Amino acid sequence: MRIPIYQIDAFTNVQFKGNPAAVCPLEAWISDDLMQKIAAENNLSETAFFVKKGYDYELRWFTPKGEIDLCGHATLATAYVIYTYLDNSIANIKFHTMSGVLEVSKEGSLLSMIFPSREGERCEAPEALVKGLGKKPIEVYKSRDYMAVFETEQDILNLELNMDELKKLDAFAVIATARGNEVDFVSRFFAPKAGVDEDPVTGSAHCTLVPYWKKKLCKNEFVVLQLSERGGKLYCTDLGETVRMSGEAVPYLEGYINV
Repeated sequence: MRIPIYQIDAFTNVQFKGNPAAVCPLEAWISDDLMQKIAAENNLSETAFFVKKGYDYELRWFTPKGEIDLCGHATLATAYVIYTYLDNSIANIKFHTMSGVLEVSKEGSLLSMIFPSREGERCEAPEALVKGLGKKPIEVYKSRDYMAVFETEQDILNLELNMDELKKLDAFAVIATARGNEVDFVSRFFAPKAGVDEDPVTGSAHCTLVPYWKKKLCKNEFVVLQLSERGGKLYCTDLGETVRMSGEAVPYLEGYINV
């Protein structure tokens, strides 16, 4: 079996920046076990698999350790593959996923995604969170992930990480965030239980970040940075029950998997 594969750098317009995702178009679904093995072999934070169904697409995402319910950068990368290589006439793409129908549109070089809002509930900081980040946050919220709020951008850059502690938490991952110096807010994202110690740029994290910063900054539109080593920029809008996230993408690799 030959499966096409593309590797796309998402949330950037420069190769080797942003977040790389593997994208595999399928004629029909293959076994979960094979998709998981391919994702582990790719060893990227996410590998996306999709199948065309009528005018829409079914989409699934796998980390090296397992399937996940929502992923931003791999959705952006998949839309880029469709628009660039498969169908440049389509106006809006609808992906049917574990998190419902996700819509993506293209506006110039920007790809805009509509994702569900996931506002966190305020909670006490777990001991493993404080030890795992090396500093006590000023606030902590929980949705799918823990979100730890700090005072400054420098706090986010200077975290002293302990992944063994973060693995103890009862959440998929940890978001660390603060107001930005030159943008509205900044963040980092850690998912060691999913085999991704630090994710370079995380669209799904902004489903929780945006509703929080909407209240703190009293605005609906944001320019934001994720402060990983590769880095990435997003343009976000709070739409109430949904969040719009926009970013660019560039191709890195095209080929085939032989299995």
